[in-house]
Amino acid sequence: MRIMNILKSYRLTALAAAFVFSGSVAFAQGNPTIMDQAQAQSNPNGGVVKADWQPSLIKDGVYDRVPHVYSVLSWQPVREADVMWKKRVWREIDTREKQNVGFRYPGDENTGGGYFIEIVIDAIKKGKIKAYSNMDDRFTSALTKDQIMDMLIGKPDTVTVIDAETGQPKTVITKKEFNPESVTKYRLKEDWIFDRNLGKMVSRIVGIAPLQDKYNEDGSFRASQAMFWLSYPEAREVFAQYEVFNPENDVARMTWDDFFENRMFSSRIIKVSNPFDETYSQAGYNNMEALYEGQRAAEKVFNKEHDMWVY
Repeated sequence: MRIMNILKSYRLTALAAAFVFSGSVAFAQGNPTIMDQAQAQSNPNGGVVKADWQPSLIKDGVYDRVPHVYSVLSWQPVREADVMWKKRVWREIDTREKQNVGFRYPGDENTGGGYFIEIVIDAIKKGKIKAYSNMDDRFTSALTKDQIMDMLIGKPDTVTVIDAETGQPKTVITKKEFNPESVTKYRLKEDWIFDRNLGKMVSRIVGIAPLQDKYNEDGSFRASQAMFWLSYPEAREVFAQYEVFNPENDVARMTWDDFFENRMFSSRIIKVSNPFDETYSQAGYNNMEALYEGQRAAEKVFNKEHDMWVY
Protein backbone atom coordinates (compact mmCIF):
# COMPACT_ATOMS: atom_id res chain seq x y z
CA MET A 1 0.00 0.00 0.00
CA ARG A 2 2.80 2.36 0.87
CA ILE A 3 4.49 1.68 -2.47
CA MET A 4 1.23 2.37 -4.33
CA ASN A 5 0.84 5.70 -2.56
CA ILE A 6 4.38 6.69 -3.46
CA LEU A 7 3.83 5.81 -7.12
CA LYS A 8 0.53 7.70 -7.16
CA SER A 9 2.16 10.75 -5.59
CA TYR A 10 5.01 10.59 -8.10
CA ARG A 11 2.53 10.32 -11.01
CA LEU A 12 0.60 13.39 -9.84
CA THR A 13 3.80 15.37 -9.40
CA ALA A 14 4.95 14.48 -12.92
CA LEU A 15 1.57 15.45 -14.39
CA ALA A 16 1.63 18.77 -12.54
CA ALA A 17 5.16 19.50 -13.74
CA ALA A 18 4.21 18.67 -17.33
CA PHE A 19 1.18 20.96 -17.10
CA VAL A 20 3.23 23.83 -15.75
CA PHE A 21 5.90 23.35 -18.44
CA SER A 22 3.41 23.16 -21.30
CA GLY A 23 1.53 26.17 -19.96
CA SER A 24 4.67 28.25 -19.64
CA VAL A 25 5.73 27.35 -23.20
CA ALA A 26 2.34 28.26 -24.60
CA PHE A 27 2.33 31.48 -22.61
CA ALA A 28 5.81 32.39 -23.86
CA GLN A 29 4.83 31.72 -27.44
CA GLY A 30 1.69 33.78 -27.22
CA ASN A 31 2.94 36.63 -25.05
CA PRO A 32 5.08 39.21 -26.91
CA THR A 33 6.31 40.67 -23.64
CA ILE A 34 8.38 37.60 -22.88
CA MET A 35 9.79 37.63 -26.41
CA ASP A 36 10.67 41.28 -25.99
CA GLN A 37 12.43 40.51 -22.72
CA ALA A 38 14.38 37.67 -24.32
CA GLN A 39 15.36 39.94 -27.19
CA ALA A 40 16.36 42.70 -24.77
CA GLN A 41 18.64 40.25 -22.96
CA SER A 42 20.45 39.52 -26.24
CA ASN A 43 21.15 43.19 -26.84
CA PRO A 44 24.29 44.77 -25.36
CA ASN A 45 24.04 47.17 -22.47
CA GLY A 46 25.13 50.05 -24.65
CA GLY A 47 22.25 49.68 -27.13
CA VAL A 48 22.11 49.69 -30.91
CA VAL A 49 24.52 52.11 -32.59
CA LYS A 50 23.50 51.74 -36.24
CA ALA A 51 20.15 53.15 -37.37
CA ASP A 52 19.60 50.67 -40.20
CA TRP A 53 20.62 47.60 -38.18
CA GLN A 54 17.62 45.49 -37.18
CA PRO A 55 17.78 42.97 -34.33
CA SER A 56 16.15 39.58 -34.68
CA LEU A 57 12.45 39.43 -33.78
CA ILE A 58 12.80 35.91 -32.39
CA LYS A 59 15.35 34.12 -30.27
CA ASP A 60 18.30 33.69 -32.64
CA GLY A 61 20.28 30.91 -30.99
CA VAL A 62 20.06 27.48 -29.38
CA TYR A 63 21.10 28.37 -25.84
CA ASP A 64 19.78 30.77 -23.23
CA ARG A 65 21.93 33.88 -23.15
CA VAL A 66 21.88 35.68 -19.83
CA PRO A 67 22.32 39.45 -19.60
CA HIS A 68 25.99 40.39 -19.52
CA VAL A 69 26.71 43.02 -16.91
CA TYR A 70 30.09 44.62 -17.41
CA SER A 71 31.93 47.03 -15.16
CA VAL A 72 35.24 48.82 -15.45
CA LEU A 73 38.07 47.80 -13.15
CA SER A 74 39.63 50.90 -11.65
CA TRP A 75 43.29 51.52 -12.31
CA GLN A 76 45.79 51.10 -9.53
CA PRO A 77 46.66 54.65 -8.37
CA VAL A 78 50.24 55.67 -9.13
CA ARG A 79 51.92 58.22 -6.87
CA GLU A 80 54.47 60.58 -8.33
CA ALA A 81 56.90 59.58 -5.59
CA ASP A 82 56.76 55.97 -6.83
CA VAL A 83 57.47 56.82 -10.47
CA MET A 84 61.12 55.99 -11.15
CA TRP A 85 60.92 56.19 -14.94
CA LYS A 86 58.36 57.38 -17.47
CA LYS A 87 58.13 57.61 -21.24
CA ARG A 88 55.29 58.83 -23.42
CA VAL A 89 54.67 56.75 -26.53
CA TRP A 90 52.45 57.18 -29.58
CA ARG A 91 51.50 54.13 -31.62
CA GLU A 92 49.20 53.27 -34.52
CA ILE A 93 46.81 50.36 -34.94
CA ASP A 94 46.19 49.25 -38.52
CA THR A 95 42.73 47.65 -38.71
CA ARG A 96 43.67 45.81 -41.89
CA GLU A 97 45.99 43.52 -39.95
CA LYS A 98 44.62 40.11 -39.03
CA GLN A 99 44.90 40.60 -35.27
CA ASN A 100 42.87 43.82 -35.49
CA VAL A 101 39.96 42.36 -37.47
CA GLY A 102 37.56 43.17 -34.61
CA PHE A 103 37.73 46.87 -35.48
CA ARG A 104 36.24 46.16 -38.91
CA TYR A 105 33.56 43.68 -37.89
CA PRO A 106 30.19 44.95 -39.24
CA GLY A 107 28.48 44.17 -35.95
CA ASP A 108 25.79 41.98 -34.38
CA GLU A 109 23.50 42.10 -31.35
CA ASN A 110 26.52 41.81 -29.04
CA THR A 111 28.51 44.61 -30.64
CA GLY A 112 25.70 47.12 -31.10
CA GLY A 113 25.30 46.33 -34.79
CA GLY A 114 28.16 48.51 -36.00
CA TYR A 115 31.88 49.01 -36.48
CA PHE A 116 33.99 50.20 -33.57
CA ILE A 117 34.06 53.68 -35.08
CA GLU A 118 30.25 53.65 -35.20
CA ILE A 119 30.17 52.76 -31.50
CA VAL A 120 32.41 55.75 -30.80
CA ILE A 121 30.40 58.16 -32.96
CA ASP A 122 27.11 56.99 -31.46
CA ALA A 123 28.47 57.60 -27.95
CA ILE A 124 29.60 61.10 -28.95
CA LYS A 125 26.19 61.93 -30.45
CA LYS A 126 24.41 60.76 -27.30
CA GLY A 127 26.75 62.75 -25.05
CA LYS A 128 28.24 59.69 -23.36
CA ILE A 129 31.81 60.73 -24.17
CA LYS A 130 33.43 63.96 -25.29
CA ALA A 131 35.46 64.44 -28.46
CA TYR A 132 38.39 66.84 -28.63
CA SER A 133 39.99 68.64 -31.53
CA ASN A 134 42.24 66.70 -33.86
CA MET A 135 44.69 69.60 -34.04
CA ASP A 136 46.57 68.36 -30.99
CA ASP A 137 46.46 65.45 -28.58
CA ARG A 138 46.42 67.50 -25.38
CA PHE A 139 42.60 67.76 -25.27
CA THR A 140 42.62 71.56 -25.31
CA SER A 141 39.40 72.11 -27.30
CA ALA A 142 36.18 70.11 -27.03
CA LEU A 143 34.10 69.66 -30.18
CA THR A 144 30.35 70.19 -30.45
CA LYS A 145 27.98 67.72 -32.09
CA ASP A 146 27.57 70.03 -35.10
CA GLN A 147 31.33 70.17 -35.56
CA ILE A 148 31.49 66.38 -35.37
CA MET A 149 28.77 65.98 -38.01
CA ASP A 150 30.40 68.53 -40.34
CA MET A 151 33.65 66.63 -40.01
CA LEU A 152 32.02 63.25 -40.63
CA ILE A 153 29.87 64.04 -43.67
CA GLY A 154 30.73 67.65 -44.54
CA LYS A 155 28.39 70.21 -46.03
CA PRO A 156 25.78 69.07 -48.59
CA ASP A 157 26.87 69.47 -52.21
CA THR A 158 24.80 71.85 -54.32
CA VAL A 159 24.87 71.22 -58.07
CA THR A 160 22.97 72.99 -60.84
CA VAL A 161 21.66 70.60 -63.51
CA ILE A 162 19.33 70.88 -66.50
CA ASP A 163 15.92 69.31 -66.05
CA ALA A 164 15.40 66.73 -68.82
CA GLU A 165 11.67 67.46 -69.06
CA THR A 166 11.48 71.26 -68.85
CA GLY A 167 14.97 72.11 -70.06
CA GLN A 168 15.31 74.60 -67.20
CA PRO A 169 18.22 74.64 -64.73
CA LYS A 170 17.47 73.36 -61.24
CA THR A 171 19.43 72.98 -58.05
CA VAL A 172 20.08 69.50 -56.67
CA ILE A 173 21.31 69.05 -53.11
CA THR A 174 23.27 65.87 -52.48
CA LYS A 175 23.84 64.73 -48.89
CA LYS A 176 26.98 62.84 -48.09
CA GLU A 177 27.14 59.79 -45.88
CA PHE A 178 29.91 58.71 -43.56
CA ASN A 179 31.67 55.53 -44.63
CA PRO A 180 32.98 53.62 -41.59
CA GLU A 181 35.34 51.63 -43.83
CA SER A 182 37.31 54.84 -44.47
CA VAL A 183 38.66 54.60 -40.91
CA THR A 184 41.57 52.19 -41.29
CA LYS A 185 43.82 53.20 -38.39
CA TYR A 186 43.69 54.31 -34.76
CA ARG A 187 46.33 56.31 -32.95
CA LEU A 188 47.06 55.72 -29.28
CA LYS A 189 48.77 58.04 -26.84
CA GLU A 190 50.03 56.21 -23.78
CA ASP A 191 52.36 56.47 -20.81
CA TRP A 192 54.82 53.77 -19.81
CA ILE A 193 55.74 54.08 -16.14
CA PHE A 194 57.92 52.02 -13.84
CA ASP A 195 56.14 51.99 -10.48
CA ARG A 196 58.55 51.02 -7.72
CA ASN A 197 55.63 50.42 -5.36
CA LEU A 198 54.35 47.66 -7.66
CA GLY A 199 57.82 46.76 -8.84
CA LYS A 200 56.86 46.57 -12.51
CA MET A 201 56.27 48.53 -15.67
CA VAL A 202 52.76 49.96 -15.99
CA SER A 203 51.21 50.97 -19.32
CA ARG A 204 48.27 53.36 -19.40
CA ILE A 205 46.44 54.55 -22.50
CA VAL A 206 45.82 58.30 -22.31
CA GLY A 207 44.02 59.01 -25.57
CA ILE A 208 42.76 57.40 -28.75
CA ALA A 209 42.09 58.95 -32.17
CA PRO A 210 40.52 57.36 -35.26
CA LEU A 211 42.35 58.07 -38.53
CA GLN A 212 40.30 58.53 -41.69
CA ASP A 213 41.72 58.00 -45.17
CA LYS A 214 41.59 61.07 -47.41
CA TYR A 215 41.65 60.90 -51.20
CA ASN A 216 42.33 63.39 -53.97
CA GLU A 217 39.77 64.28 -56.61
CA ASP A 218 41.30 61.76 -59.00
CA GLY A 219 40.78 58.99 -56.43
CA SER A 220 44.43 58.67 -55.40
CA PHE A 221 45.24 58.26 -51.71
CA ARG A 222 46.41 61.47 -50.03
CA ALA A 223 46.88 60.78 -46.32
CA SER A 224 45.31 59.45 -43.13
CA GLN A 225 44.05 62.25 -40.90
CA ALA A 226 42.99 62.14 -37.26
CA MET A 227 39.27 62.83 -36.93
CA PHE A 228 39.25 63.72 -33.24
CA TRP A 229 40.79 62.67 -29.94
CA LEU A 230 39.08 60.84 -27.10
CA SER A 231 40.23 60.74 -23.51
CA TYR A 232 40.57 57.02 -22.92
CA PRO A 233 39.79 57.17 -19.16
CA GLU A 234 36.54 59.00 -20.03
CA ALA A 235 35.62 56.46 -22.71
CA ARG A 236 36.27 53.28 -20.72
CA GLU A 237 32.72 53.06 -19.36
CA VAL A 238 31.32 53.12 -22.91
CA PHE A 239 33.89 50.66 -24.24
CA ALA A 240 32.95 48.22 -21.47
CA GLN A 241 29.36 47.96 -22.77
CA TYR A 242 30.22 46.42 -26.15
CA GLU A 243 31.90 43.14 -27.00
CA VAL A 244 34.72 42.50 -29.45
CA PHE A 245 34.26 39.88 -32.15
CA ASN A 246 36.39 36.79 -31.58
CA PRO A 247 37.13 34.95 -34.85
CA GLU A 248 38.13 31.79 -32.95
CA ASN A 249 35.08 31.35 -30.70
CA ASP A 250 31.74 33.18 -30.88
CA VAL A 251 31.02 32.73 -27.18
CA ALA A 252 34.47 33.68 -25.86
CA ARG A 253 34.32 37.43 -26.25
CA MET A 254 35.65 40.32 -24.25
CA THR A 255 34.63 43.95 -24.02
CA TRP A 256 36.46 46.72 -25.83
CA ASP A 257 37.81 47.91 -22.49
CA ASP A 258 39.28 44.47 -21.81
CA PHE A 259 40.61 44.40 -25.36
CA PHE A 260 42.61 47.60 -24.84
CA GLU A 261 43.59 46.90 -21.24
CA ASN A 262 44.92 43.44 -22.10
CA ARG A 263 46.61 44.87 -25.19
CA MET A 264 45.13 42.34 -27.58
CA PHE A 265 45.80 44.55 -30.59
CA SER A 266 48.74 44.73 -32.96
CA SER A 267 50.42 48.12 -33.36
CA ARG A 268 53.66 49.93 -34.11
CA ILE A 269 55.32 52.87 -32.36
CA ILE A 270 55.42 56.03 -34.46
CA LYS A 271 56.79 58.48 -31.88
CA VAL A 272 58.49 58.59 -28.51
CA SER A 273 58.67 61.79 -26.48
CA ASN A 274 61.54 63.87 -27.86
CA PRO A 275 62.72 67.51 -27.69
CA PHE A 276 61.28 68.37 -31.14
CA ASP A 277 57.98 66.48 -30.70
CA GLU A 278 58.49 64.75 -34.06
CA THR A 279 57.31 61.41 -35.33
CA TYR A 280 59.80 59.16 -37.06
CA SER A 281 58.38 60.20 -40.43
CA GLN A 282 58.71 63.89 -39.58
CA ALA A 283 62.30 63.28 -38.51
CA GLY A 284 63.18 62.12 -42.02
CA TYR A 285 62.87 58.35 -41.74
CA ASN A 286 61.27 56.48 -44.63
CA ASN A 287 58.57 53.89 -43.98
CA MET A 288 60.94 50.97 -43.44
CA GLU A 289 63.33 52.97 -41.26
CA ALA A 290 60.42 54.28 -39.18
CA LEU A 291 59.23 50.71 -38.66
CA TYR A 292 62.65 49.62 -37.43
CA GLU A 293 62.94 52.64 -35.14
CA GLY A 294 59.56 51.80 -33.66
CA GLN A 295 60.68 48.24 -33.00
CA ARG A 296 63.85 49.47 -31.33
CA ALA A 297 61.83 51.84 -29.16
CA ALA A 298 59.51 48.98 -28.14
CA GLU A 299 62.50 46.81 -27.18
CA LYS A 300 64.00 49.67 -25.19
CA VAL A 301 60.82 50.17 -23.19
CA PHE A 302 60.49 46.41 -22.70
CA ASN A 303 64.08 46.04 -21.45
CA LYS A 304 63.80 49.05 -19.14
CA GLU A 305 61.81 47.04 -16.61
CA HIS A 306 64.64 44.47 -16.46
CA ASP A 307 67.25 47.21 -16.17
CA MET A 308 65.50 48.64 -13.11
CA TRP A 309 66.18 45.41 -11.24
CA VAL A 310 69.84 45.16 -12.23
CA TYR A 311 72.14 46.81 -9.72
